[in-house]
Amino acid sequence: MVFCQKTILLFKEKMAIPNDYLVVFTSSATESWEIIAQSFGRAGSLHFSNGAFGNKWAEYTQKITQKAQLIEFGLEESPNFDQIKPENSLVCLTHCETSNGCFIQNFPQLTENQLLAIDATSSLGGINIDWQKSDIVFASVQKCLGLPSGLAVMVFSPKAIQIGRQIAENQHYNSFLFLEKNFLNFQTPYTPNILGIFLLQKVMEIVPKIEQTAQKLVERKQMYESFFEKYAHLQFLCKTPIFRSPTVLCLEGNAVFIEKIKDLALKKGILLGNGYGTWQKNTLRIANFPSHTEEELTILLKTLQNL
Repeated sequence: MVFCQKTILLFKEKMAIPNDYLVVFTSSATESWEIIAQSFGRAGSLHFSNGAFGNKWAEYTQKITQKAQLIEFGLEESPNFDQIKPENSLVCLTHCETSNGCFIQNFPQLTENQLLAIDATSSLGGINIDWQKSDIVFASVQKCLGLPSGLAVMVFSPKAIQIGRQIAENQHYNSFLFLEKNFLNFQTPYTPNILGIFLLQKVMEIVPKIEQTAQKLVERKQMYESFFEKYAHLQFLCKTPIFRSPTVLCLEGNAVFIEKIKDLALKKGILLGNGYGTWQKNTLRIANFPSHTEEELTILLKTLQNL
């Protein structure tokens, strides 16, 4: 498909993805978990997580491979990459944990026989990704890429491509080898979300390069931080700024007050995210995505100020 090729080339240009990396489309980040488990994780995988989505990835992989190991770490901590052993051929990280607004800044340096897989659903399109340390990166498009759900993007490094060929798992309709064979020719291996791919192309035509977008989101995050430092009723769930995601801001407070805030914001046309999992009742989440406007930011802060 001509527009599929155009979309991929534009996406690589705007996201600063190296030319020798492979980009493919899937239906969701959840399908990407499945592809990684089937085609790269049969020998076992090591998952670092401090939230609900990282845990779900490990649990889902365990159902497929029975060889997924989970290492949990705290909200105010970096994962301890010293726990990675030479036999850990697949290491999995959630870049921005959507459930709690936490963020992993640094990726481990792995050996030539190890792969780093990154769930970037809440970061791809909003944060610069270190492609030189990333082997498999995937994201659904409904967060920083600003599109309806139903499409995901997966990016494979040359090392991941080589190891995928060596493993040679090819038993499923979405096995890596089948995806690679088709997308090398800019074709889809099964009926794709054509509208989603076309819309992604249109978005890539108008967005700036990722360096500019990432800088804008960091500046916005700093505006939010300055505001909430003086705001008595809500505090960041993650107390340490360097561990806070620039794209998902999670704040905690009294459950009754949080409901009041969400109701008032909704009357102003702003939908704030509910808390998730353990933090469902006492937190709310503010999306700081590229598609959000400065006008929306001003309305939200004025709404909070009036409370």
